[in-house]
Amino acid sequence: MPDFLLNIDQQLFHFINHDMSNWFFDWLMPVLRNRLVWIPLYVFIFVFCLWRYKKQGVIILALLLLTFGLADFGSASIIKPYFNRLRPCNTPELDTTIIERVDCGTGYSFPSSHASDHFAIAVFLSIVFYKRHKWVLPVSLFWAASISFAQVYVGVHYPVDVTAGAIYGILAGLLFGWIFWKWQRHLFN
Repeated sequence: MPDFLLNIDQQLFHFINHDMSNWFFDWLMPVLRNRLVWIPLYVFIFVFCLWRYKKQGVIILALLLLTFGLADFGSASIIKPYFNRLRPCNTPELDTTIIERVDCGTGYSFPSSHASDHFAIAVFLSIVFYKRHKWVLPVSLFWAASISFAQVYVGVHYPVDVTAGAIYGILAGLLFGWIFWKWQRHLFN
């Protein structure tokens, strides 16, 4: 990454992680990024798809799992090892300024798998449900963006990491959303 972009990335990280610090975000952001918190939502999506869409719901869920799988595997197992970017909380130069609000972990930082996974899910579900449930698009994108912001706030990712993860996740969601719309008329007519 060019030095000027790296400098902007680190300054923006410092602003979010340090300068925006407040008691409410200190409580909320670790909760938002905790995958276990979202289990009831995932269960609701699973039950809703099967109950409301029956056979088509099975296809939606299968494609949703493939969307998640591509986003997660690609970001965590292919892209991260290629770039080997240290997390901010593991970067020695930031040791004295970073506010570490959660366990840092040992993995690499670029791209954020939280961002790629949640944006992939958000975009895929937005495409699938857009005709009947237009509210899914803004709500799911806000959900994914909030989780991504939380990753920076708690100190485990740089802004560029979550931006790249979001872009990758959006592409994965678009791909499987396109597959769904391309093949749904053949499968269900």
